[in-house]
Amino acid sequence: MILAGRKPTLSIEITRECPLRCPGCYAYDDQHLGGGVLLRQLQDFKGSKLVDNILEIVDRLRPIHLSLVGGDPLVRFRELEILIPKLVDKGVHVQLVTSLFRPPAAAWAGLPRLNTVVSIDGLAEEHDPRRTPATYERILKNVVGHQVTIHCTVTGQMMRKDDLYLERFVRFWSDRPEVKRIWFSLFTPQRGAELEEILTPAERTRVIDEMLRLRRSFPKFEMPREMIEEFRRPPQSPEDCIFAQTTATLSADLTTSITPCQFGGDPDCSQCGCAASMGLAAVGRFQLGGFIPVGKIFTASQSIGAALARLRSSKPAVPALAE
Repeated sequence: MILAGRKPTLSIEITRECPLRCPGCYAYDDQHLGGGVLLRQLQDFKGSKLVDNILEIVDRLRPIHLSLVGGDPLVRFRELEILIPKLVDKGVHVQLVTSLFRPPAAAWAGLPRLNTVVSIDGLAEEHDPRRTPATYERILKNVVGHQVTIHCTVTGQMMRKDDLYLERFVRFWSDRPEVKRIWFSLFTPQRGAELEEILTPAERTRVIDEMLRLRRSFPKFEMPREMIEEFRRPPQSPEDCIFAQTTATLSADLTTSITPCQFGGDPDCSQCGCAASMGLAAVGRFQLGGFIPVGKIFTASQSIGAALARLRSSKPAVPALAE
């Protein structure tokens, strides 16, 4: 349920650090934080200060779902060993997004409400040069004993390889017993960007058609048909995006808000490929009782919430954190 004055989804870049240097990474784009400062220039936290500060934010904002991103969260492995069980005990659904350059804690394998998402850049021949040291060899070693979601952002380079590229990817990861589901997003550029990763309109259409075909053949490729179809009509602006409007995103200093959505900067919404955005758009298009779109109810709820927030404007949005 969308609660007035509250965003049920929270995403936190818990560290500015990452051992990878992936081409096209939105978190390290010059415009990610608005152009004034870069992610690697922010102060971030370590040890008990990081744990305590995140718990304080979660207690105040009370998100239903929390994504821990970065950088790579596993850079703060020792802090996560303490933090993740505490978050799960609070009833928060936690999504840990990582390259899996190192193994997760063994104790996380059986935790409820924890979803470990492993970011993969295509098949090994494309992934390994882009994501060293988180190569296929290392991921396959580190994933043993865990159940994970595989997430791949489809790029123009992948679609220019061959017509069965996505099928080969889904088949490879479907055969792994550690993989419980597979998701695709499409590369989302900043407005005006010129990158090899950007899909042409024809390539985007081909990806969508291929995803619709694959979901019928591979049970682990769980993306619903309605969600996939939303890639054909992405939200025209962050204001029209249910995911952007329901998600608060904080960067590594735990005070800097990332706007207008998790990509930051000036994302080209006409080329949005965010799977979360498309999933919530599909939900928003659902007709309650056959008459009222859920999206319209959400919009009304947000308007009420904004009015209540103005009444409470004297209270800081994000409290002071430990030094």
